[in-house]
Amino acid sequence: MATKTVSKKATTKTPSKSSSAAKARKTPAKKNASKGLKDLFEDGLKDIYWAEKALVKSLPKMHKNATDKKLKLAIENHLLETEVHVKRLEECFKSLKKKAQAKKCDAMQGLLDEGKSIMEETEPGTVRDAGIIAAAQKVEHYEISTYGTLAAYAKVLKENVCLKNLLATLNEEKKCDKLLSKIADIGLNSKAL
Repeated sequence: MATKTVSKKATTKTPSKSSSAAKARKTPAKKNASKGLKDLFEDGLKDIYWAEKALVKSLPKMHKNATDKKLKLAIENHLLETEVHVKRLEECFKSLKKKAQAKKCDAMQGLLDEGKSIMEETEPGTVRDAGIIAAAQKVEHYEISTYGTLAAYAKVLKENVCLKNLLATLNEEKKCDKLLSKIADIGLNSKAL
C-alpha cells in the first residue's frame, strides 16, 4: 500500500499595522550627535568616566552597609582599583589630546540608585550583604560590557594607549565580578536564607 505524502505550505506571519514594530519610529539624531566611530568612542569614554567617578562616591556607602568581612575587604580593594580606573581614563583623554570630561551615565545612575534601594529595603546582615553583592555585580557587568566595547573601538581606531588602559581595567572588572560570585557562593547566600 502506497502512502501519500502531503506537503503543508509554510505560513509566515507578517506584522500587522498595529504591532509595536510597525508603530516604532526612527529616533532623530541630536545636533551634536556622533558622526563617526571616533566620536562614539570619545562619547563612551565621557560616559564611563562619569560612571567611575560616581562609583568612587558610592562604594564607601556599600562598604559601610556590608557586614561580611570578605565582602567589606572586596569593596575596599575595588574602591582603590576604581580610583586607578579614573586615572586610566584620564590618560586616555590625554592621549586623545582631549580634556577629561564626564557626561552623566544614566545606566550607572540607575544601577547605583537600585543599589541604594536594596540597602534601604533590607535589614543589616547577610540578606543586605547578598543584596549588595547583587547590586555590585550588576555594576560590574555594565562596566565589563562598556570596557569591552570601548576596547574594541580603540583597537579599530588604533588608539593603543587607550586600548592598553581599557583592557587593564576590563581585566580588573572581570576579576572583581568573579570574586563577588565566590563570596556569595561560599556560604553568604545560604546564610541569607
